[in-house]
Amino acid sequence: MKTLTLRSPLILIRISALGLALVWALGACTKSAEPTPAANGANAPTGAAPASAASAPASAASGPALPPVSITTAKVEQKDMAVRLRSVGTVSPINSVDVKAQTSSIIAKVLVRDGQFVRAGDALFILDARTEEANIAKAQAQVAKDNAALADAQRQLKRAQDLLAQKFISQGQVDTALANVEGWLATLNADKAALDATKVALSYSRINAPLSGRVGVVNVSAGAAVQANITNLLTITQINPIAVTFTLPQRNIADALGALKGGGAPVMATLADNGGTFKGKLQFVDSVVDPASGAVKAKAYFKNDEEKLWPGAFVEIQQTLRELKDALVVPQAAIIYGARGAFAYAIEDGKAVMRPVKIVQSQGTEVAVTGLALGESVVLDGRQNVRPGSPVVERSKDAPKDAQGGASAASLAASKASAP
Repeated sequence: MKTLTLRSPLILIRISALGLALVWALGACTKSAEPTPAANGANAPTGAAPASAASAPASAASGPALPPVSITTAKVEQKDMAVRLRSVGTVSPINSVDVKAQTSSIIAKVLVRDGQFVRAGDALFILDARTEEANIAKAQAQVAKDNAALADAQRQLKRAQDLLAQKFISQGQVDTALANVEGWLATLNADKAALDATKVALSYSRINAPLSGRVGVVNVSAGAAVQANITNLLTITQINPIAVTFTLPQRNIADALGALKGGGAPVMATLADNGGTFKGKLQFVDSVVDPASGAVKAKAYFKNDEEKLWPGAFVEIQQTLRELKDALVVPQAAIIYGARGAFAYAIEDGKAVMRPVKIVQSQGTEVAVTGLALGESVVLDGRQNVRPGSPVVERSKDAPKDAQGGASAASLAASKASAP
């Protein structure tokens, strides 16, 4: 058996370097495992156990405690709340008429100007009526002629009746005379009807205002030719009273219909740019709900003595439909909307409890709800940091908030202790 000998100097050098590396690695591990003076307690007596070593098992067993969330709260109040609706409406005239000629003719006179206010029955235009006047004269002459013929037929009938009484003529001759009288009576009635029709045609030559209102642009002038029921002469728009058209949500249809039965709920219309506020009454609710928007059209009437409400203008509508008695009211900011509906955090024994709520009516910064108790405290500010069961501490509403919207009590205490 041969004995292995190390003859090469290179092998000896490699073995020596490997041994030095192992010794250095063992020394480094020993130093890193030794406790630091701060951890061992530099001023502690010999043999005393380090404080961190004693406390570490206890904290590991209990786990880190969550600091309480700093919040502000509001009380659930009970009070009456009016059911008010806000919407945008459009001013529209109650009546608007396009005035057109009923006969084809020539404009003889224009008796109205642009923007003039007229009353129902006022003359607006005079058309050329020479043809109608001639037709009337012709019809009157025909009536006179047939009236004379009727009178002669009546005299012939009277003479025939006298001769029949004396038995000079037969009954057949009397009947012929009677038929002649009746024929002329029918002819005379037809003539009178033709005369009346001619007078109606003549009346079309004078165009009067069909309603009281404001005249728009006059589209024709004297000498212009107009076609019957085609040419639009002008438009008359009723200004006072005037209507405002707006929409109501579907959920408030029953309230609106109830208000109509009571004489119409009051409606306030406000013009933009401090144009004024006007009071009117609800007069109409449509019979069909728009399936696209889920709303129904409504209309209110307003007095417009000062003529500030102009057709086509936009106004803000405020309407009080009814009043909720003894409603439970909380601030809007206390309500949180989640995937399962609306809820709020109530405070019980210093912890937050999630309470599902149902919105009854919202008005401004307040909302009437069900699901909460009177006098109960709900989380107002800092609710975004609250979870069900979170410990909470109420702070003053004037206290500053941290970057997350609600500083914890521990962070507030720490900042006070570190302040010089």
